[in-house]
Amino acid sequence: MVLGAEGGLLIGDMIVQLVFFLGLLALLGKFAWGPLMKMMKDREDYVANEINTAEKSREEAHRMQREASDELKATRQDAQKIIEDARKTAGEQERDILDSARAEAERLKESARQEIEQEKEKAVQALKDQVAGMSVMIASKVIEKELSEKDQEALINQYINEAGEKR
Repeated sequence: MVLGAEGGLLIGDMIVQLVFFLGLLALLGKFAWGPLMKMMKDREDYVANEINTAEKSREEAHRMQREASDELKATRQDAQKIIEDARKTAGEQERDILDSARAEAERLKESARQEIEQEKEKAVQALKDQVAGMSVMIASKVIEKELSEKDQEALINQYINEAGEKR
């Protein structure tokens, strides 16, 4: 059957070409389209997997950064506490040393006072002994000699001068 013989349009040729085209389309769908779609799906899965992996890695990096930051903050706080404890301990030791030094100085002053007091008492006692001895000597001389008042004064002055030279 010829439709429009003049134009040369043949329905049989068109049907054959349509069958060949559908056959070619079926072959392309089976051998080219399926593997192409599979390759595209694999590529899509690979990209999605890489995106997920990158996102997980980014989240892990953020988590590790937060942990490191928290750990650094805790370490700084610990270091600050150690420094404050050391300062407090140093202050306490300083006070203890000063208190100990003051107590020792006070003890030494008291010991020196007591020693000075003892030496003073010894000196007073020695002076009293000398005065008593001189008084006894003077009295015995006075008794031995009955002297006039001027002679007694001269004798006392003489003994006082002799006692002064003995020192």
